[in-house]
Amino acid sequence: MNSRAFTFLLYTLIFLLACTQKKLESARLKNFNHNWAFFKGDAENAFQKNFADSAWRRLDLPHDWSIEGPFSAEWASGTGYLPGGIGWYRKTFTLPPENKDRKVFIYFHGIYKNSEVWINEHYLGKRPNGYISFQYDLTPFIKFGETNTLAVKVDHSDYADSRWYTGSGIYRDVELILTRKLHVKKWGVYATSPLVSAEQAQLDIQTSLINEFPDTREVQIENVLLYQNKVIEKTATLIALAAGMDTTVSQSMTIFRPNLWDVEHPNLYTLKTCIISDGEIIDEVITNTGFRDIRFETDQGFFLNGQNFKFKGVCLHHDAGCLGAAVPLKVWERRLSLLKEMGANAIRTSHNPVASAFLDLCDAKGFLVINEAFDEWDLPKKKWVHGWNVGEPSFDGYAKDFAEWHEQDLADQVLRDRNHPSVIMWSIGNEVDYPNDPYTHEILNTEANPQTWPKFENSRPHADRLGEVARELVAIVKKYDITRPVSAGLASALMSNETGNAETLDVVGYNYQEFRYERDHAAYPDRLLYGSENGMSLEAWHAVVENDYIMGQFLWTGIEYMGEAGRFPSRNSTSGAIDLAGNKKPEFYFRQSLWSDKPMLFIGVDEYREESERGGLWRHKRAEPHWNWQTGQKVRVKAFTNCTSVELFLNGESLSRKNLADFPQRVLYWDIPFVPGELKAVASTDGNIQVTQTIRTAGEPAKLVTKSNIASLKADNQDVAHVLVTIVDEQNVPVYTAENRITCNVTGPARLLGIEDANSRNTEDYRDNIQSACHGFVLLYVQAGNRPGKVQITVTADGLSGDMLELQIGAQK
Repeated sequence: MNSRAFTFLLYTLIFLLACTQKKLESARLKNFNHNWAFFKGDAENAFQKNFADSAWRRLDLPHDWSIEGPFSAEWASGTGYLPGGIGWYRKTFTLPPENKDRKVFIYFHGIYKNSEVWINEHYLGKRPNGYISFQYDLTPFIKFGETNTLAVKVDHSDYADSRWYTGSGIYRDVELILTRKLHVKKWGVYATSPLVSAEQAQLDIQTSLINEFPDTREVQIENVLLYQNKVIEKTATLIALAAGMDTTVSQSMTIFRPNLWDVEHPNLYTLKTCIISDGEIIDEVITNTGFRDIRFETDQGFFLNGQNFKFKGVCLHHDAGCLGAAVPLKVWERRLSLLKEMGANAIRTSHNPVASAFLDLCDAKGFLVINEAFDEWDLPKKKWVHGWNVGEPSFDGYAKDFAEWHEQDLADQVLRDRNHPSVIMWSIGNEVDYPNDPYTHEILNTEANPQTWPKFENSRPHADRLGEVARELVAIVKKYDITRPVSAGLASALMSNETGNAETLDVVGYNYQEFRYERDHAAYPDRLLYGSENGMSLEAWHAVVENDYIMGQFLWTGIEYMGEAGRFPSRNSTSGAIDLAGNKKPEFYFRQSLWSDKPMLFIGVDEYREESERGGLWRHKRAEPHWNWQTGQKVRVKAFTNCTSVELFLNGESLSRKNLADFPQRVLYWDIPFVPGELKAVASTDGNIQVTQTIRTAGEPAKLVTKSNIASLKADNQDVAHVLVTIVDEQNVPVYTAENRITCNVTGPARLLGIEDANSRNTEDYRDNIQSACHGFVLLYVQAGNRPGKVQITVTADGLSGDMLELQIGAQK
């Protein structure tokens, strides 16, 4: 055995003993969220190290100052009538002297917006885009063993810069990264699976390294693949890097009988990339990956792992009501579970890059993701200030930074997110082709879309520019990832067909243009089509299931969001199937009856109206889940189900059984006079009872009842309990119409993160511990601290009996 072979064997043995035994958490990352100083407003010279910030507020990140309000008509309806402005963050920290030979980076997952960063008074740079993750090298300016000062200025003075709520501040996580001078570069591991089948899969790995030592270093790049903490395969490469050299090392593995990733079985593997020098692991990067095969066909649509598949998708914005844009991961985890329960299997991120932790959740829960970059390109869209489509709009926004920043922003998004198995398409834009907002074209005179009625206006920019920009953006994406197609959501396929915008895309999304599916499939037979944004009507879903070539749809929207509001005091859009507090609206259940295979039933009631169950583009189902009306009043009881029949009982007496097949709009109904008591529905399939639902007449509000989704939390400063506070009568029947003001007090090692009532017209202070109920409830977000103990949550309301709930905070394992 020659010396090189012996060295290779020795390194491999060391690797097997060290790298595969090591904990999966990467030691290079340090959470940097704790104990920042914050000031709302501009502060001259706040970047200076000795600046006096003792009077500033102390807080932990993530933090969104806009959601702290107050709500006011002086702000913009587009962003929920909440303020923007300028804010400063400062943090002091010390790194031990033994780290003096390390590289030190600061990594921001997202700052909205126009962030500027200083370390020890040295200016590091500015990043206008509020949704992009980025990092700076602190190494040249760090004082090891001494106090260092990091300062961040955030400028959201142009508060009317968006059509939806953005938030303001360092609203995502911050991490400190410590590496050796030879290390894996930022987003430097790229794992692809060019061949995937049930029998075997190929995993290709590219690892990008840089050597910042003053001499040549010989290292081994080890990649080990684990499934459920067991080593599945590994590979190793020995290389020498000269001083200042950076390189990319390509490696490959074959995995036999892989556990495939899909929406029902989101099997994830862990790829551990280790850099070993002189027997020591000097850098380690953890990447989650999954093996799935995606295929797109013009006549048959989308295939996942060889199976034809329809997107049952929703569009999502990034806020969570009273939490603003600083949404804990546990909140998104609950929300995604609700969407799964509804039957959704896909998400379109609207209309900006989301947090990487959100994509981690989509990987783990089995959602397909269209990862969207922009809502506007080089020219601005209208942002409404006084209500949706009311008055004079603002034209602030990303367009003013597009020319300088779009290439880096888009490249960084692709580089960061390209390892996620959930991501199946890149979207370069949403409705950038909205007629006359800003682009126009003569073809608009020939036809009108359901949501875009404007005709050609010679004074506006010509839409030929769309094709030019689209070609550039597609090329940027494909420079960094060719494993996924590039798409966009088109507002006017009519105009985009004429300008080269549509033909530039690999897969074309149509927003609210189901009427064009058949004609455009015939006119452009090679075009891959799906509904990228759709209303909730049954007809829009029929356009998917009745056309094999349509891959699916993405509802507007899965969950309600702040902003895009009407006139003050309206504060949020009500377009979601789930409201701001995570409660299921009637549209949730109707969609569940279409999308879910699990037997389901929902009954709700509406005033009797002589009308069709058909709806307009955005109209939702009216079916309130309570049995409190005027005695003798004629009401319509509605049932949504995926079973074959429903029998309705009023106070134990059958009012008849009805068959789903007899209701083409899939809304079974009974028109009856209201009688107090109990309304019960029984759903059956082939004569077998599958599910029942009961609603009862409620008496006067009497007491509060609390219920948490979990009994214990981890002492990690992050875990969140969702505590639902319901107003009930003496018989514990929920009082749907109750609006009592509820006060919450939390004692113990936890804090009240927020109270959500989901009332779109309630502009009460989001910062305090009091909120008026809506539909008889409020939702409390209670976040664990960093020490174990018992937490008491006490809720009270004038005239009602209160309640108390205990939660346990356990030590972090």
